[in-house]
Amino acid sequence: MQVASNIKQIHQRMWTIGDFSKIAPAYVIVSENLCEAAGLRAGQRVLDVATGSGNTAIAAARRWCEVTGVDFVPALLEKAAERAASEGLEIDFRVADAEQLPFVDGSFDIVLSTFGSMFAIDQEKAAAELLRVCKPGGRVCMANWVPEGFMSDVYQQISAYAPPPPGVRPPLLWGTEFALRQLFGDGIADLRIRRRSVAMRYLSPEHWLEQMRAYSGPMALFFSVLPEGQQRSLARDLLDLAHKHNISGDDSFYAPAEYLEVVALRC
Repeated sequence: MQVASNIKQIHQRMWTIGDFSKIAPAYVIVSENLCEAAGLRAGQRVLDVATGSGNTAIAAARRWCEVTGVDFVPALLEKAAERAASEGLEIDFRVADAEQLPFVDGSFDIVLSTFGSMFAIDQEKAAAELLRVCKPGGRVCMANWVPEGFMSDVYQQISAYAPPPPGVRPPLLWGTEFALRQLFGDGIADLRIRRRSVAMRYLSPEHWLEQMRAYSGPMALFFSVLPEGQQRSLARDLLDLAHKHNISGDDSFYAPAEYLEVVALRC
C-alpha cells in the first residue's frame, strides 16, 4: 500500500510540473469527437474523469449537459475553470482521484475520459470506478492512446531510459480491445471501438521537443531524473522519432498520433 501511495504521489507531482494546458489544445478535436461518439443529449448528467485543463468537460458543457469534471491536480482544474468561465459555461470542477471517485453509484448518465483514466496506477480500480458511477444503461466513453504509432514510440523510448516502477502496467493497454474487455468484464453489455488519429502540429521536430520538455509534466520529470549525458541521449532519440514520424514534407512538424475511441454500454 505504501509503495502504491508513493507512486501516486510521484504521478501527481508529475502532472503538476510544467503547464499541460499549453499542450492540451491540440487534443480539443479528440474531445469534441468523443462527445459526438457518446451521443450526448442536452440535460444529461456527465462526468469527465481526469479532465486536466477541461477539454472534454467543456465539450460536453457546450452541448448543454450538466457537467462535472474531476482531476487530482488542482492547478489544472484552475485552468479548466478559467476556460469554462471565458465561455460562460457552468461546470462543477472538483479535485478527485480516478481510482476513488467521490460520487454514489449510478450518479451519471455518461462518463467520459480523454487520455485520463488510462494513466491510473491501479487499472482495475480505475475501470471499476468508471462503471460504478455510471448508471445502468449509461455509457462510459474514452479516448486512449494505442500501443502502436507515434505516442507509443515516444512512451517506449522514454521507458528505455526511465523504466516504470515494478508492478505498474503500461497505460497503453487501455488502447486495446482485449484489455478493455478484461477491465470492464461483465460490467458492460456492449463495446464499440474505433481507431482514430489526432495531428501533432508544431513549427519543427525540435519545436515539438522543446514544448514537451517545457510544458508536459511527465516529459519534464523524466528528463530531470536523468544524468546530463543521458538527457542529451534521450533528446537525440526523441528527435529521431519525431523526424521518423514527421510527414509534413517541409521543415514543420506534422505527425498523426493514433488513439482508440471507446463507447461502452453499462449493464
